[in-house]
Amino acid sequence: MIYKIKQLLKKILPKWVMRLYHWKLAVLANLLYGFPSEKMIIIGVTGTNGKSSTVEMIARLIEASGYKVGFTSTVKIKIADKEFLNKSKMTMQGRFALQKSLKQMVKAGCQYAVVETSSQGLEQFRHLGINYDVAVFTNLTPEHIEAHGGFENYKKAKGRLFEHLNNKNRKNLFGRLWEKCSVINVADEHAAYYLSFQADKKYGFALDKIYDASLAEKLNRLLLCERYELSLQGAKFWLKDEEYQIPLLGKFNIKNALCALAVAKYLQLDESKVKKALAELPIIPGRMELINEGQNFTVLVDYAPDPASFEQLYQAIKLLSHNRIIHVFGSCGGGRDVARRPILGRMAGEWADYCIVTNEDPYDDDPQEIIDQVAAGCLEKGKILNENLFKILNRRDAIKKAMSLAQAGDLVVMTGKGAEQAIMLANGTREDWDEREEARKALRGV
Repeated sequence: MIYKIKQLLKKILPKWVMRLYHWKLAVLANLLYGFPSEKMIIIGVTGTNGKSSTVEMIARLIEASGYKVGFTSTVKIKIADKEFLNKSKMTMQGRFALQKSLKQMVKAGCQYAVVETSSQGLEQFRHLGINYDVAVFTNLTPEHIEAHGGFENYKKAKGRLFEHLNNKNRKNLFGRLWEKCSVINVADEHAAYYLSFQADKKYGFALDKIYDASLAEKLNRLLLCERYELSLQGAKFWLKDEEYQIPLLGKFNIKNALCALAVAKYLQLDESKVKKALAELPIIPGRMELINEGQNFTVLVDYAPDPASFEQLYQAIKLLSHNRIIHVFGSCGGGRDVARRPILGRMAGEWADYCIVTNEDPYDDDPQEIIDQVAAGCLEKGKILNENLFKILNRRDAIKKAMSLAQAGDLVVMTGKGAEQAIMLANGTREDWDEREEARKALRGV
């Protein structure tokens, strides 16, 4: 009942009323928890893809340098020595939850906090009262366009982090006056927009080349990687003559590492400790995570919810030895990104040998309708229903179908959920879920 009332109010109330409501909640949350961000150095990470991985990388580099750190991301929450999966199904925690987490970090002795900062969170003032010291932009591709009312609105929503950065006071902590710094992916076509916001320092990073050479003139420091090697063991990359290694798959993880390195440079972290920490990065749950129960084929779980991340995923799995590719995927509901559904179907239909389209997070949308829209894209690429294209509403059954199809040397790819801990259903209900555990059960025949 409460959920339905909330949904009704969202529909009938003017936007300014909802914005005022969110603003007041944010003010109250800050007053309740005493503005904890003033007692730590706060790094905010925004963008379309790679945010969670970048958040964790930055935190690992800080921690390896001898400091206590906390972070909040789509995947996990870390408070000093304690970390756990994020079960809220929110990229950026709600106002009270986020302020509470920051307060707990302060109590645990954290000097730094890294906050994954979403466009929706920025629109709902979840960042209000958080005094960011570093604002990071990873990349921008079309996502949540319907929710924001267009791509330009989506881009501008993320810009609020950089506008907010310059509007807060500089901190004097740990024997240093912290200038405000923006860290920008200058290989992205939208980099100029985020660089247009004022900051004391502007750091840039890029893989292969800068989108526009003139952007270099706006930077205090540029990390440009033009040489790298990809392998099954991860990647090597060079900044001039300096070599770095990461044990993570995919070219996109080099971009994430470059971003984390740029932040580390600004924070003046010990270079030798940073390099060692990069080489020892842990696997990020649900991000290019291999599942092994002794089977004679490969199983990979990845988040990859949109066309850009689909492309990155398929580029990465070229490195994995495989025969056929069996792809389990779907698309979210809730009125989100309806246009991308057939696009995902076309991409998987072209690249995978078998497509199994299933439920993801339907919210209040008809899950079968979403599946049909995605499958239509597969059909356009020549897939044949019930031969190499299967529509299976129950995600658990879809995973079991994939495992039953797999033969020695095949690759089963499962995308859209990663390490999320729930499937979101109608009327605000949710089903507990862990894609990785479901894959293990299917492999064990449980």
